[in-house]
Amino acid sequence: MAHKIDENQIRKAARNAVPLSIKTYTLPHETENYIEEVLGIYLDESGQGELKDRIAYCMRELAVNAKKANTKRVYFVEKNLDLSDKLDYEEGMRSFKEETLGNINYYLEKQKEAGLYIKVVFHTKGKVFTMSIRNNSLISRKEQMRIYDRIARSRAFSSMEEALTSVLDDSEGAGLGIVILVLMLKKIGLNEEAFDIDVEGDETVARLSVPFSDVHIENISELSQEIVDQIDKLPQFPDNIVQLQKLINDPESEISDIARQVSMDPSLTADLLKIVNSAQFMLPKKVDNIVEAVKLLGLKGLKNQLYTYGTQKVLNTKQKDLWDHSAKTAFLSYNLARNFKKKRDLLDDAYVGGILHDMGKIIFSEVHPHLLDRITAYCSAKEINRNLFEDFSAGLNHAEIGGMIAKKWNFPESLVSAIKYHHEPHLAAPEFRDVVETVYLANAIANLENKEIHFDQVDPDVLRSFGISSEEQLTMIMTKLNEAFEESQKNM
Repeated sequence: MAHKIDENQIRKAARNAVPLSIKTYTLPHETENYIEEVLGIYLDESGQGELKDRIAYCMRELAVNAKKANTKRVYFVEKNLDLSDKLDYEEGMRSFKEETLGNINYYLEKQKEAGLYIKVVFHTKGKVFTMSIRNNSLISRKEQMRIYDRIARSRAFSSMEEALTSVLDDSEGAGLGIVILVLMLKKIGLNEEAFDIDVEGDETVARLSVPFSDVHIENISELSQEIVDQIDKLPQFPDNIVQLQKLINDPESEISDIARQVSMDPSLTADLLKIVNSAQFMLPKKVDNIVEAVKLLGLKGLKNQLYTYGTQKVLNTKQKDLWDHSAKTAFLSYNLARNFKKKRDLLDDAYVGGILHDMGKIIFSEVHPHLLDRITAYCSAKEINRNLFEDFSAGLNHAEIGGMIAKKWNFPESLVSAIKYHHEPHLAAPEFRDVVETVYLANAIANLENKEIHFDQVDPDVLRSFGISSEEQLTMIMTKLNEAFEESQKNM
């Protein structure tokens, strides 16, 4: 059931130093999202809205750990095992993860029947914000010491990227969450003393205390400075592409002049002929004349293709997976624009935005080759926003990096926006919202298909703008688009 946000009540609680409590038995995705929204409003009222994403990560980590502790209690009861017995504990933990994940709804229902809850409490007193995650499964001394050991291990890492790129096997996966939490606190100027976990009465309480006077958001990291330097070193767009763009922009230019300039680049000629002969144009016969190809593409279409071609030339990446994903996203974006937005002038921008949306990943990967893979794996496992996590670990995310490259190369604002905001469509200017939302949804569909994200993580405002009101409806659209994509690949 969806929760309704009462913004006035939340702001009043924050202003009057009244604790605000949210209780759940099963912590479904929609409840997590609701708690995160409440947290954002609460912090915003205290003038600390910029902390929201960092504190929200900590909240999710601690809430999921509390949920796992509750699940562990009912699982051990079910198996007639004693949590406090060393041998029983080892036996239970061997099968706990696999069995509970495979039948999670059953164990969540058992938690509810047993009255095991998770309670999130926000409280601002003076200049200190406190977030408590409470659950009524009492933490054992051994479990508590294990958490403190993980906190101590976080001291070995000077940065989040170092923790993520260190080799951590599956047995340490849960420990990595606490390590990242402590490093996240460092990112806002706090140390491990801001976090504590203990038993209070009949509850386990994980508490985060944030003195606003000590908070400072870390400035640009060394890694992001390297990325900025790398972008500065990129050459300008190829001369022949710049020359073509000038011809296209010149109202005196003839189609034959433009076609002649295209023909001087055999690789570009081959690319354009391949595009006009693709399933996208559905032509009755093959086109092998470049003048005809330019006419079919149109000047705007040709101009957009030059951005793609020039980018691939300059960045010269061998990352096949990235371009495969980009080609799929471009196909989805074009077809979403054609079937839902129904604006002809949007089609070319949607297609090229789809092709180029991830170009920032190339620079990111050159500066730190394995970090993106680690972030992707970690965020998929934790079901958290990868884009935000790139911000936390590197100081910049790949979408922002792509936007910086597009700016450097004087791409039009619509294309810069499609690249820069393809994970955060709500930040785009209203005049570019259509193209940004189209590229965003195309990318989300590709990621849903790869199981990198869940339906709950797709922006509901974007879904509404496409008239999509349920997961079933989106699944049906995905199926049709994927079938069309597969069919188009046969004709390549």
